[in-house]
Amino acid sequence: MNTLGLAWAYLRRSALTTCLNVALLALGTGTIVVLILVGTQVQDRLAKDAAGVDLVVGAKGSPLQLILSALYQIDIPTGNIPLAQAQALAADPLVAQAIPVAMGDSFRGFRIVGTDPAFVALRQGRVAEGRLWQAPMEATVGAQVAARAHLKVGDRFNGNHGLSAGGAEHEGMPYSVVGILAPTGGVIDRLVLTPIDSVWAVHEAHHHHHDGDDHDGDDHDGHAHETEATQPPDREVTSVLLRYRSPIAAARLPRRINAESGMQAAAPAVEMTRLLSLVGVGTDTVRAFGLLLVASSALSIFVALYNATQARRYDLAVMRALGATRSRIASLLLAEALAMGAAGTALGLALGHGAVEAAGRLVPQARDMGITGLQFPATEPYLLILAAGLSVLAALVPAIHAYRADVSAVLSRG
Repeated sequence: MNTLGLAWAYLRRSALTTCLNVALLALGTGTIVVLILVGTQVQDRLAKDAAGVDLVVGAKGSPLQLILSALYQIDIPTGNIPLAQAQALAADPLVAQAIPVAMGDSFRGFRIVGTDPAFVALRQGRVAEGRLWQAPMEATVGAQVAARAHLKVGDRFNGNHGLSAGGAEHEGMPYSVVGILAPTGGVIDRLVLTPIDSVWAVHEAHHHHHDGDDHDGDDHDGHAHETEATQPPDREVTSVLLRYRSPIAAARLPRRINAESGMQAAAPAVEMTRLLSLVGVGTDTVRAFGLLLVASSALSIFVALYNATQARRYDLAVMRALGATRSRIASLLLAEALAMGAAGTALGLALGHGAVEAAGRLVPQARDMGITGLQFPATEPYLLILAAGLSVLAALVPAIHAYRADVSAVLSRG
């Protein structure tokens, strides 16, 4: 029987121990694979959604909250800023491009964002059906919105007040779907895009409706309200996405906005670095736990092989007496260790990819982020090298012990 056949026979004879060692290594490897997959994809997604934006300007508050709400649409905005100030930013010589964003409503949990068509180009989007919006109350919807809400070009829908599902419906102010965007894998896939005028019109109608309810039956107050409604309201937007005209703007513009205006400026690169550093503490802890499991499995393989060597001393001595070389005896133990290492690593890779793919399909937050287990990062082969190295290391002492065993002494003792 060849070396691999003998190794497989010995592993089957101690099947429970073998399975435990493989399972322990698989859990450690799977944990590390999940962290690699999720961490890589989240960072890529954050970088993709922030691409092309040098600065985000909005109301005073948390800079990180401003970035998360304006760029990634996963937090509540810090407030609104006057349209006049947003327009002044667009005219600033240091600014190459300024894209206004107005929020406040949603549709079935998807945010309705008032902006201009440059927002689509910024997100590298393209129209798959229909066209981009051109007039108030026209909407171009992202791929996820169209798929989950079963929308098609020509459909009409009412928005809901607030940024989460369950808000009061804005009746009498329906949006018309004029286009559907192709999937991009970015945040634009789950947005409803419309002119800023649509957002203003819906909220003015909403406030007018409630004010009318408060003054029902009062002709004088109703006349006063009508007169007030004819005056131009103070327009506001939620934030402005800026792109610098030159590198000097990065040093001057944020400081000037934060010091000389009622607005705040936040740089996506700075805030995302800060966020990832905070998240990295927990990630490093889980990664350390995974490495601890892998190291524990190597120690378990060492104990199993050492005990097996002691239990099989007579068998190994008989093999030596029948002509087996010292090298073959040592390679037998190395083959057992490598077999357990390869099986545990392969199972861990399968478990890790399977868990991430299941999360990407079943967990809404992971699905919105485009998380998938079908990616294979370039760092994964290092896990195979790590497992093989630890397996060889675990088998080294038992193999040396078997290599140096005195055959005649073992056979004489029986």
